[in-house]
Amino acid sequence: MQLKHHSKNQPRNGFYIQLCHQLKTNKLAKIIEIIVVFLAAFLFIIVFSSNEDSDLLYNQAVIWFANIIMLSIVFIGLKLRGENLIHFGFGFKKFSWKFGLKTFFQSIIVFILALAGFIVGSIIMANITGIPESSDMSNYDYLKDNIWMLFLTLGGVYIVSSIGEEVIYRAFLINRISELGLSTKTGKVITVIISAIIFGLAHYSWGLMGIVQTGFMGLALGFCYIFLKRRIWVLIFAHAYMDTILMLQMYFG
Repeated sequence: MQLKHHSKNQPRNGFYIQLCHQLKTNKLAKIIEIIVVFLAAFLFIIVFSSNEDSDLLYNQAVIWFANIIMLSIVFIGLKLRGENLIHFGFGFKKFSWKFGLKTFFQSIIVFILALAGFIVGSIIMANITGIPESSDMSNYDYLKDNIWMLFLTLGGVYIVSSIGEEVIYRAFLINRISELGLSTKTGKVITVIISAIIFGLAHYSWGLMGIVQTGFMGLALGFCYIFLKRRIWVLIFAHAYMDTILMLQMYFG
C-alpha cells in the first residue's frame, strides 16, 4: 500500500519540483510568470467592471480585488521558489527608536522624490499638450464630503495600493526583470524604467496625464528601491503618504 501511494504521487511531486526549478532558472518561465500576474488582473477587470457611472465604488472594489489576485500569484511564485518576503526586502533588524526614526525620515525623503516625479510628469505633459490639465480622478467622486467612505477607502488603499503596488511594481517586477540578465548597473536602470512604464500604464483610468504622472512617480520609487537596497517598507510608507493626500483631495472635492 505504501509503495502504491508513493508511485501515485510521484508524477505530481515531479511536476512540482520541475516547476520550482523552471521558475528559478528558466528566463521564459519568469517572463510567463510576469505575464500571468498582470493578465489575470486585466481579465478580471474587463469581466467584472461596470460601465455605469453610478457604479464608482463597485469599480473601485473590482480594482482592489484585481490587485489582491496579483498579490496572490506573486506570493505563490515566492512559495514555489522556496523564498519568502525577505527576498523582496521585508526583512528588518530588531526594532529600535533609532531604526524607526531612520526609516521614517527616509520615507519622507522618498515621498518628496516621488512627489517630485509626479510633478515632473505634470510639467512634461503640460509642455507637450500646452494645456495644464489634471488626471482624471472621477473614479473617486464618491468620496466627496463622505467621511465614512474616506476612512473605508483609505483602509483599502493602504492595503492594495500602498502595500500592494509596492510589492507588485517595485519588489516583484524589479526583482523578476533583473533576473532576466539585467543585474548590471545599466540593467538595473533599464529594469526600473520598464517597471515605471508598466506602473504608469496600470493607471490608465486616470487618463494620459495620470499615466505620465504615475510613470515618473514609479521611476523615482524604483530608483529609491534599488538605492535603499530593497528596503520596501520605506517605499510603502512614502506611498501611503501620497495616497493619503490624494484621498483627502478627493474628499474635499
